[in-house]
Amino acid sequence: MRTSVVGSLMIWGTRLAWLAVAVIGGRAVGDALASRSEAVQLVGTVGAWIGWAAGALALAVPAVATLTAVRALVPGAMAVTVASLAGGADADDGLALGLPAAVAALLVMSAETGRPYLQASAYGDELRFGLRPPIGYLAACVMTWAAWTASIIAAPLAWAARSWLLAAATSLVVVAGGLTLPRRWHQLSRRWLVSVPAGVVLHDPVVLADTLMLPRRHITAVVANELGHGTAAGAVDLTGPTPGLAVEIHLSGPTTAVLAPRPSEPRGRPVSLAALLVSPTRPGAVLREATRRGLPVA
Repeated sequence: MRTSVVGSLMIWGTRLAWLAVAVIGGRAVGDALASRSEAVQLVGTVGAWIGWAAGALALAVPAVATLTAVRALVPGAMAVTVASLAGGADADDGLALGLPAAVAALLVMSAETGRPYLQASAYGDELRFGLRPPIGYLAACVMTWAAWTASIIAAPLAWAARSWLLAAATSLVVVAGGLTLPRRWHQLSRRWLVSVPAGVVLHDPVVLADTLMLPRRHITAVVANELGHGTAAGAVDLTGPTPGLAVEIHLSGPTTAVLAPRPSEPRGRPVSLAALLVSPTRPGAVLREATRRGLPVA
């Protein structure tokens, strides 16, 4: 119950910060567009409101799909802040936009905010715990997001300003990114460790080709462990990898997991494991839930 309340408060905090982006931050966009042509002013104003409305809609409907949407859309207000300041917005107006935008971005990226979105799509008596993103995958997502977001802002403004070369180049990035990037980003929202009455399920399309099901009768221990510090010999690292505190699950006998396909292994690679490491965003909550389910927690 406590976690549900905290998650709800975080979501409402994000919604209020997002409202403040429009109410007190919109002037920065107006400042940046004031000296431009009427066409640029119209396109910039309409585009800003469309982006804000899309973020508000995603924040209003918790689900796994909208978690990806809010984490792509809401930080975009920070990019708009930078663009507004570069375009001549007053520093105070830039702060009025950037501050609530930063608060909203930080809140929407938190584990507590994300958990109600994951749980909204859960089935029956299951509890989902998000997994920390693999460092390499996350870095690639951030870089492609930055390039795509900058192009989304620049392309319509360039068309309105009749900067044909810039408009064509940025539009190409927008189209190419739109066809490939959201699906890749969504993989991060679909990574979770699931507690069910029958045991534990690892759903991780970034690391695994198939969902890994661990029946409770095969689980001999659930342990919190810092990666590389006292982990069981032969424990298979399914964290991505990503640093930090991991949860180590020991099994009574070997089971087979299939790692996600790679260019050198297009069908994935099966591995046999008797212990595994996963990286939930809230390892303490995972251990408490394992105790509640009657699993052996060490």
